[in-house]
Amino acid sequence: MQVIEHLAHFNKKIFSLLVLLFTLSNLNAQIFPDKSVHNILKNGIELIINQKYDEAEKLFKRLEQTRKDLPFGKIYLAAVKIAKSYDYETPFDDEYISNNLESAKKISERFLEKDENNVWNKYYYALSQGYIAYYDALRESWLQAFSTGLSSVSAFEDCLEVDKNFYEAKIAIGSYKFWKSSKTEFLNWLPFVEDEKDLGIKYLKEAVKFSGYNSHLATHSLIWIYIEQKDFDSAIKLSQSALLEHPESRIFKWGLARSFENKDVKKSIILYKEVLESYPKNLKSNKINEITLKHIIAQLELKNNNRTEALRICNEILNIKNFTNHESEKLEARLERVKQLKLELNTR
Repeated sequence: MQVIEHLAHFNKKIFSLLVLLFTLSNLNAQIFPDKSVHNILKNGIELIINQKYDEAEKLFKRLEQTRKDLPFGKIYLAAVKIAKSYDYETPFDDEYISNNLESAKKISERFLEKDENNVWNKYYYALSQGYIAYYDALRESWLQAFSTGLSSVSAFEDCLEVDKNFYEAKIAIGSYKFWKSSKTEFLNWLPFVEDEKDLGIKYLKEAVKFSGYNSHLATHSLIWIYIEQKDFDSAIKLSQSALLEHPESRIFKWGLARSFENKDVKKSIILYKEVLESYPKNLKSNKINEITLKHIIAQLELKNNNRTEALRICNEILNIKNFTNHESEKLEARLERVKQLKLELNTR
């Protein structure tokens, strides 16, 4: 039997991790001093996580127009564009995103020049750097992403130097420490390489408990950490809890579907189908998500010994035609794997 292929899961995990590294959370003492800015941030971020991108964009445009002195408007206008393109698997509006993030970085640097000991000034810079690294990673500009990402994490650590309970920074640093340690375990025997997975989890749990703007994002990072550690019961529990608060969120439903793969294959299939059905019907094209999810479902059907249905889905995928250049590039390798799965099914 073909091993279940998790590239899509990995991409979603990395996306969620990067979002976690570079978004805003809050403790009561950390609410942004301007109440109108606070309300837009809180409501706009909630709209993004619930995939209401047009409404979020309107809010952040209002913020950009009324508070041009702050980098938040530009950062989150870019964030909405990135999230929407990634979710719908459409090409990025590179000029718009890059211009907003570079402008936000310049504004942030001016704040730091005025007062480098102010935690919010440090945060502006960490956030803008973080989103630049995130966007570089999505475009697979790995060297740039790594360099800027390290700078961002260092800036988040500077926030903790000013306020040890700045939980937004703990989300970023906690996620970084866990995944960095997880992916370099083979080096742990070296004296200068620390295993910081437990510390990363500790930071994230604190953020889940105390953050206000984006505790749901800290939760999501922990879901994928539990999946990585094969603690599927904890991942399921967290995912289900998050979906009670955000029932429309594809991010959480995708995590729940992945969590059930090793516990209840039939349930996992149902959830993946629900993710697929949740995309807006008016999308010009959703072929990348459609083929990705159907491929995962076909593999799960095979795992569930339902070869007939797995084969039917493979044929359904391979009958999809008229791809754009973007779709062809994204789907080339996956379609080869679908053909391989079909061949395996036909030769049994």
